Amino acid sequence: MKIEALRVKNFKAFKEIKLTNLPAISVFIGANGTGKTTLFDVFGFLRDALQDNVRVALQKRGGFKEVVTRGENGAIEIEIKFRDHDEHSRGPLVTYALVIALDKNQPVIEREILKYRRGERGKSWHFLDFKLGKGIAITNESSYADKESKEEREEQTVDSPDILALKGLGQFQRFKAANSFRKLIESWHVSDFHIGDARPSQETGYAEHLSTRGENMALVAQFMYEHHRSVFNDILIKMAQRVPGVANVEATDTEDGRILLRFQDGSFKDPFIARYVSDGTIKMFAYLLLLHDPNPHPLLCVEEPENQLYPSLFCGLVEEFRDYADKGGQVMISTHSPDVLNYINLNEIFCLSKKNGITVIERASDNPLLAALIRENDLPGALWKQGLFMGLNP
Repeated sequence: MKIEALRVKNFKAFKEIKLTNLPAISVFIGANGTGKTTLFDVFGFLRDALQDNVRVALQKRGGFKEVVTRGENGAIEIEIKFRDHDEHSRGPLVTYALVIALDKNQPVIEREILKYRRGERGKSWHFLDFKLGKGIAITNESSYADKESKEEREEQTVDSPDILALKGLGQFQRFKAANSFRKLIESWHVSDFHIGDARPSQETGYAEHLSTRGENMALVAQFMYEHHRSVFNDILIKMAQRVPGVANVEATDTEDGRILLRFQDGSFKDPFIARYVSDGTIKMFAYLLLLHDPNPHPLLCVEEPENQLYPSLFCGLVEEFRDYADKGGQVMISTHSPDVLNYINLNEIFCLSKKNGITVIERASDNPLLAALIRENDLPGALWKQGLFMGLNP
């Protein structure tokens, strides 16, 4: 599933933003404090709300009054449009809408909708439609493809008005639409990678996927080596290409029952353990583990991937992100690097700016001057350094 559009209202600095026709790779640029982290946190907030409930997700961010846009008394609204894509066809347009408000000073789900549309103009089926913990769910989802069929509904109630209906009904296979979207949200990866967390040895255990902070990197490397040897070998080849000198990487057991990453430099007889190799080496290896996951995440959100990397590695890293997107994933990146931007297409770039304290997001390719300069073979990074991205449409 790929996200095609996103609308957010009254979420932190986003009084109201709309992103449409999102590409497989989207790159967000802007000065510090313009809302790049907030944009990715929209996806993290939905994942947290699904894992726990809306109240807990808000508390992690300071509570409702800290999350709602300052000076606004309305509800927080998030709407995502997405669809299945494959080589031969596009699936129906799916819309998930969530409205969160305060009731007696407690956050509640004022409205939650999951609907599918037949074709571009067809009537929508509301597979979920809930208000304050009560609502309806369609029970004859298999009849959706039959244009003559009608909805069959049943009433449902969740335990509390701050619990997503998607969480409850999404556990049941008979509610296939809710089940699929629940799995989609649970599979999002919003990276918060910390090199310091990735360096130490790990307690012996099991991990298939790199965590958002990267503290289980050694366990994931061991899993890939033991269960997906060909993929792991490809990662080693990529490491040798991307980071000159790295000849091998292995996850070894220590005497006290821990897993330790060891990096072999071709110039030295003995390998270096993870705490002695460069930040860039650790980070590139983590990205390669993430981007070559045998069961990839449908959405990756990565902030400033260029940090700790030597500029000569940027081209290869962007190539890795593109390969990931070409295989069906969707990637969203924020960056401060003009060098990274030089490898990105203009229609993939979105510029964030603040106007009267409110974030505005504009697509770079909508600006005629930038589009003309790119056609004349100017590079996006050079144009950004000249300040031409700031205030695209004043």
